[in-house]
Amino acid sequence: MNHDLAQIKVAATYMRGGTSKGIFFKLEDLPAAAQVAGAARDQLLLRVMGSPDPYAKQIDGMGGASSSTSKTVILSPSQRPDHDVDYLFGQVAIDRAFVDWSGNCGNLTAAVGAFAIQQGLLAAEKIPSNGRCEVRIWQQNIQKTIIAHIPMRDGRVQELGDFELDGVTFPAAEVEIEFIDPADTGALGLFPTGQVSEILDVPDLGQFQVSMINAGIATVFLNAEDLGYNGTELQDEINNDAAALARFEKIRAYAALKMGLIQDVAEAEQRQHTPKIAFVAPAKSYQASSAKQIAAEQIDIVVRALSMGKLHHAMMGTAAVAIAAAAAVPNTLVNLAAGGGAITTLRFGHPSGILQVGAETSQQADGQWKIDKVVMSRSARILMEGWVHIPPIA
Repeated sequence: MNHDLAQIKVAATYMRGGTSKGIFFKLEDLPAAAQVAGAARDQLLLRVMGSPDPYAKQIDGMGGASSSTSKTVILSPSQRPDHDVDYLFGQVAIDRAFVDWSGNCGNLTAAVGAFAIQQGLLAAEKIPSNGRCEVRIWQQNIQKTIIAHIPMRDGRVQELGDFELDGVTFPAAEVEIEFIDPADTGALGLFPTGQVSEILDVPDLGQFQVSMINAGIATVFLNAEDLGYNGTELQDEINNDAAALARFEKIRAYAALKMGLIQDVAEAEQRQHTPKIAFVAPAKSYQASSAKQIAAEQIDIVVRALSMGKLHHAMMGTAAVAIAAAAAVPNTLVNLAAGGGAITTLRFGHPSGILQVGAETSQQADGQWKIDKVVMSRSARILMEGWVHIPPIA
């Protein structure tokens, strides 16, 4: 390496969206080689975040050493009609040289609209001085429309407010997000195997009752009881148990195979962002990670989900979409744990507290279910803006 070379700098904004943090870029601000998908783009984002790091700390980069904080977003004016911006999400691995482009980040979606407005990616006539600005987002990873309603005050994005989101310490302004037709409409469909609930055979581990859905993000749901859990576990109880994490990963790999996401279980290692794996149980009281007491009467169900091989500290936004969609369809594991029947609004308990989601569904002529949209509220704000500096990329 030529140590005389100066670092390069790239315009970037560090934002919190929901319970995640990430580095946001305008496509046009990236070096030319990184403006197209490929090795140069991946290498740039890996170096920005400080990956791969065998110490798993990302000390020499912007990453925060967790799946919730090793995220990148690239935005550009939309190439599609009736959309304002194209949004591409990259989940950067921490200890490996790998960027996963296979899914969306629902939490950072909350920050996309604000970033688009602040960076001049929306036509001025679309932005009200006060009220809410509707930002129509094309999510490139999953080829879906998302509508964000961004609060405005005196011509500027309103970031501060009194909306509280469990998993985020301080209140902020509420951002309502609509995930339009979030289910997979391609070959996989809403339920890739055609079943709302079925048995999954996992070699050496046995059989598990699962619901596998592809809405928001591909997700496999299990019953907590079948795993020996009660559904109120917090991060340390799962993440400090190497055997448990290995078991979850093996189940996830075989679910990915059965869902048609991969052709061989070995491929799951290179597809860690999807599918997600989660376990559910009927509502029960527990103490959240903040020491806040969650009463069974406040919620309909408890859910725990893993992201990038670790139990998430709250709930991934895309997994929340999957939870809402699964709850709305009778006889899925999520629906049954929440009491069964017709469910349009769900309040679920996660490690950090409570989240409410809503789903609008319709049944098609062939009897199949369609998820028309899922709605949830998040918040977002800018943490820092300027440039990130990295060594030149070969």
